[in-house]
Amino acid sequence: MQIQNVRNFAIIAHIDHGKSTLADRIMEQTKTVSDRESQAQLLDDLAVEQAHGVTVKSRTVRNYYQADDGQEYTYNFIDTPGHVDFTYEVSKSLAASDGALLLVDATQGVQAQTVANLRLAQENHLTVIPVINKIDAAAADVDRTAEQIRALDPAFADTTMLKISAKTGLGVHDVMEAIHTTIPAPTGDAQQPLKALVFDSQYDAFKGIIAYVRLMDGQLKPNDKLKLMATEQPVTASEIGIFAPQRVAAKQLVAGDVGYVVTGLKDPQALRVGDTLTSIATPTATALPGYQPSQSMVFAGFYPQGDHYHDLQLAVEKLALNDASFHYRPESSDALGAGFRCGFLGIFHLQIIRERLHDEYGLDVLTTAPNVTYRVHVKNVDEPLIVDNPIKFPDYSQVDYVEEPLAIATITTTSESLSDVMKLATQHKGELQDMRNQGDLVVLDYQLPFAEIAYDFFNALKSVSHGYATLTTELAGYDIADVVKVEVHVNYARVDALSFVVHREDAPQMAQELVHKLKFVIPRKLNPMPVQSVVEGKALARVDVPPLRKNAAANGEKRSTSKKQALLRRQSVNKRQAAHSDIELPQEVFNAVLDLEK
Repeated sequence: MQIQNVRNFAIIAHIDHGKSTLADRIMEQTKTVSDRESQAQLLDDLAVEQAHGVTVKSRTVRNYYQADDGQEYTYNFIDTPGHVDFTYEVSKSLAASDGALLLVDATQGVQAQTVANLRLAQENHLTVIPVINKIDAAAADVDRTAEQIRALDPAFADTTMLKISAKTGLGVHDVMEAIHTTIPAPTGDAQQPLKALVFDSQYDAFKGIIAYVRLMDGQLKPNDKLKLMATEQPVTASEIGIFAPQRVAAKQLVAGDVGYVVTGLKDPQALRVGDTLTSIATPTATALPGYQPSQSMVFAGFYPQGDHYHDLQLAVEKLALNDASFHYRPESSDALGAGFRCGFLGIFHLQIIRERLHDEYGLDVLTTAPNVTYRVHVKNVDEPLIVDNPIKFPDYSQVDYVEEPLAIATITTTSESLSDVMKLATQHKGELQDMRNQGDLVVLDYQLPFAEIAYDFFNALKSVSHGYATLTTELAGYDIADVVKVEVHVNYARVDALSFVVHREDAPQMAQELVHKLKFVIPRKLNPMPVQSVVEGKALARVDVPPLRKNAAANGEKRSTSKKQALLRRQSVNKRQAAHSDIELPQEVFNAVLDLEK
């Protein structure tokens, strides 16, 4: 295939605007998938994707299209997620593309993630083709949607809007034609030294690390001796191939192609997404710029249930290779033992990783309360202490002041739910920065503490707006905040894994709510166990977890009160000393803390 007949493109859209359905129609019309193999949302093959109905992981497919001009074109389609938590996956896909289809639902119009993904495409200097989907739906407003799209960019002013129904296939042929007539062919020279972008990767138990590559220059053959330029890691291409949509071995990849390389590397840390793959014999002079590393916004601890630490270690290493925006490092807890401190792009990203650990590796993990990163300025120390784990929060007597991360949250909503959305943002300590109209929608810019939106703000926003509001966030620096660390003491023993950081004004209420929730989820013992929420050395709330049965010393026998009290004291001391370090915490205990953050 000549390079001028190759097109590399992605589909970008807000969540649930029909992106995966359009991908199915493209594969049908190019006969990439047979009728027997065809199924709805074929590329969403992860269990969590099917369960939630969203795309989590980018996928790549090569399609061969017989165009109306009589020529055959190679369409390398790179799938992208639509949820705000997976924007990093979108940026990786766009870096390997030359154009993008901007898909907008005619029943919902332009939404926040539509705008965010369009900006990513423009930053990558991609040719964008606007497409209006679901035109056959009863609630479709095609004209209004077209006006909203034209308002996004002056370049769309004279653009013909493609109108389709991805569900029925109506108008999809026009999209297929527009891809080769509008999106430019890749620029590259097959005679130059090999320069390939590693835009994704996957771990295979038998083949090791499989790198997903886009060749910018040069050519690639099986058994070529290669190296990763960032780490100088030598690699032998034991197998190369394309995605159709499963891996299919090929004899050669050339400039402009998208495919895979079986590296044989077994160490998940040996390959980094965004690296440049080149030949050892004739290396390219300069590496590709790659990607900015993703910034984790939410942190939580993962601990194995039972004696499965090594299994959890292998699982998180492979997941980190498969998901470049998931970060981890080892940590230990007095109550839970050895585990990992993990970084996520959002609370939905955390939920997806937990479910993938369960579905793909058969592991159930204890998850501590999520938190964000604080800058703690300690007295008589110049540099601030970066704290992403409440366990490491310094004692209050050493703290001078604390800075918390702020977010600029752009909320797009309907005028009917405007007051409820503004009330919700105010309850989460939001400060209104700007309000403007975008067609029939209202766009609000709020500055909020990131801790207030990192947990369940998005779900609450969907609830108050009946599903119509959308949210996009970006980090807006740090500012001084009056926050305190809430410690939980069970049976007078501090359980570090249950600690969390909140604003001081919220601490009393959250302390009361927490201990009353823990009363019903902490496993009972033979003696009553006090549960306390402690802030700066003072207990703000306390309840007693009831014993399994009544105390034997208080069985109604005739004896003096003083002797009964003495027996109770001796029995209580003995039992508490025996149980002091024997506190077992099921996931329900941590869920009680998670519920507080919502």
